[in-house]
Amino acid sequence: MGLFDKLFNKKEKVSPAHEEDWDFYFCNVEDIIGSFFVDLGLKQIAAQNDKPNLVWVSLKMNNPKPDGLSSEEEFDRLSAIEDRLQEFLSNKHKTLYAGRLTTNGYRNYYFYLGDPILHDKTISEALVAYPDYSYDFGMNEDENWKTYFEFLYPDPRQYQSIQNRKVVDNLEKGGDPLTKARPVDHWIYFKTENDRNTFLSKIKDLNFSIVDQRKINSRDGHPYSLQISRIDLVDYNSVDDYTLLLWELATESDGDYDGWETSIEKSGSV
Repeated sequence: MGLFDKLFNKKEKVSPAHEEDWDFYFCNVEDIIGSFFVDLGLKQIAAQNDKPNLVWVSLKMNNPKPDGLSSEEEFDRLSAIEDRLQEFLSNKHKTLYAGRLTTNGYRNYYFYLGDPILHDKTISEALVAYPDYSYDFGMNEDENWKTYFEFLYPDPRQYQSIQNRKVVDNLEKGGDPLTKARPVDHWIYFKTENDRNTFLSKIKDLNFSIVDQRKINSRDGHPYSLQISRIDLVDYNSVDDYTLLLWELATESDGDYDGWETSIEKSGSV
């Protein structure tokens, strides 16, 4: 079982308050590579939460990779620390675990809670079982969950890349070796017909064909729909290249890129 397989297999719980949706992405943090692992599902309840305080715990890893990220060698131990820390804080303070950042030899955990009294004691109790690890922690008021939305949560481009990976993973799970080019359809929505035409002018030399364009009743203020298609490869790097370009061009045209779809092509299929 690989590192990311382990990572995804350990977070399948559903909270009473929201459906967890854990995913990861990479991003430079102060010019150093960082790996974010965040519960995207918390966005569903952030506006009506009763947990205005952010608690963070910064753990110094003992065996990081040369780039400062976590190693396969230390994975199981770090997972055990994370689970214990989450269990103690959740049981005693009803915390919501928002996510973590791994960078520069440290793993930083972020929790939201209501009453912060004795949270420091709880953290110490949780980590006393790991005396070979050094750590620091702190707390600050974050009523609007600024850390979650502006630091942990992916930006729109990163979010699109996450969605790309999910679709590619589903293709692979369906038995697709991802080696065959095939039609890939994309959906984009616009506020005005003129915005749609502007977008079409931007992609006129990119060999996309128009499958459908119409005005629909309602779609969050973007009623002018567009479906386009092109023959493309669907491995993760290829998909990121053309979908992120379409996302950028749609954004420039005041449009909303709504994702892509394709068929599963198994080995030997015609």
